[in-house]
Parts: sequence; C-alpha cells; structure tokens
Amino acid sequence: MKLRGPLLLIAPSLIFLTALFAWPLVAGLSQANGADIRRMLDDAYFWPAARNTALLIVVLIPLQFALAIAMALLLRARPRFAGVYFYIWVIPLAISDLAAGLVWLAVFTDRGYLNSALSQLHIEGYAWLSYQHPVTMFLAVVVAELWRSTSLVFVIVVAGMQSIPRDYDEAAAVFGANYWQRLRKVILPQLRPSLQVALILRTILALETFAVAQALTGRNMPLLVGETYQWYAVLQNPNVATAIALVILAVSLLAAFGYLRALRS
Repeated sequence: MKLRGPLLLIAPSLIFLTALFAWPLVAGLSQANGADIRRMLDDAYFWPAARNTALLIVVLIPLQFALAIAMALLLRARPRFAGVYFYIWVIPLAISDLAAGLVWLAVFTDRGYLNSALSQLHIEGYAWLSYQHPVTMFLAVVVAELWRSTSLVFVIVVAGMQSIPRDYDEAAAVFGANYWQRLRKVILPQLRPSLQVALILRTILALETFAVAQALTGRNMPLLVGETYQWYAVLQNPNVATAIALVILAVSLLAAFGYLRALRS
C-alpha cells in the first residue's frame, strides 16, 4: 500500500519512457536479422567508419574536457569581463552541426581562408580535405567539432563549479596547499558528478557525429552515423541501417555504464 502512491506518481514517466525508448528498441531488434548483420560486417565502409568514430572519440573527448575545465577555472577566478567571456564561449551552442561544418569548410577548402592566409605569407596552399591526406582531413573534423561542441561541456562544468563552496578551497590554501594540489584534491573530486554527466553526453553525441564530417569530407572519412544514413537514405536498406544504429546504441550504453563505474563516489 505504501508503494502505490509513489508508483502512481512515476507511472506517467514510465509509460512515456517505454513508448519513447523501449518500443523503438524492440522494433529495431526485430528488424535487423542475422543476414543484415553479416551484410553490415562485410561492408567495405563499416570497419573504417567504426575505426574513425572510435579515434574521433579518443582524440576529441580529452581535448574538449581539458579546454572546458581550463575555461571554467578561468571564469572561477572572476577576471574582468567574465560575463562577456562566458557568452562568447557559448555562442557555438546556438549553431547547428551542418552550419558549423559549412563554416569550417570555408576555412579548410582549397580556396578557403586558411590557404588564402598562407598565400599572403608566400606559402603554398595545401589540400587539407583531400582523400589523399587522411590525417589533415581527420584533424579538420576534430578542429570543427572542438569548436562546435566544447561549449556544451563548458556549460556543464561551470554549473558544477557553482555548487562547490569556496570555503574548501580557501581552507586548503590556509593549510599550505598550492593551486595544483587544490585543483586535484579539492575541486576535481567535487566536480565528479558534473564530469559524469558531461562525459556521458559528449561520448553519445560524439558517436553521433555526422553533419560536420559530411560537410567537410563527404564519405572520404566515413563515420558510423554517416553509414546509417547511407544505408537508409541512399541504398534504401533500413534493415542494415538499423543494425548499425544498434551498434551505436550498444557502444553508448557500454560507455555510459563504464563512466558511471569509473567515476562513482
């Protein structure tokens, strides 16, 4: 009897989540059969897409968190015009993925701003986005994603730092702890819940990177979500597209579980 009240209160949320997540998951599992999975695994683009997606996450996530934490610590020091810095740094949140990709395409294309600047310095231009230069093509996507999505991590980290009392930091300073000791022993441990949320969100969103890479590289640098789009919209095979989507879902769940285990109190 005591449980009936709380269950009635959360029943609408449970029904909503079941309809929104559980039913599409069941439908997806029933749609992709063994033949579709084999076709996905035998596709020439699948394994390069999986490698590129994993490499993008491994390179991008640490860079984003290092930048976001550094920016949040700068704001915590309350410099002049701190509010201006905050609003400038969150501007990319208002820009869509495709628009960000097109902005950076104008920078990295053969006749783009970067090569124009190099020509002013009498340096020969470079085909940054050519399929013959996979390293610079990958770096262009990393730079574009770094600019576009670091602001999300930054906002979460700033919100987490607002809840950390300055008394702890000041007490550690009184007892002789230097700045780096206070950062490692006082600030970052209390920032753990915010870092958990940011890690889970950014990893899931990094797995779904598509529009920026599509604008910059097309299919020269395949990614998992891009292959889902190719199979569904171009090749007209929703079953294989569903199989790739289930791979993305499985990796997202494993990553979320790993972060929760690694950063638990």
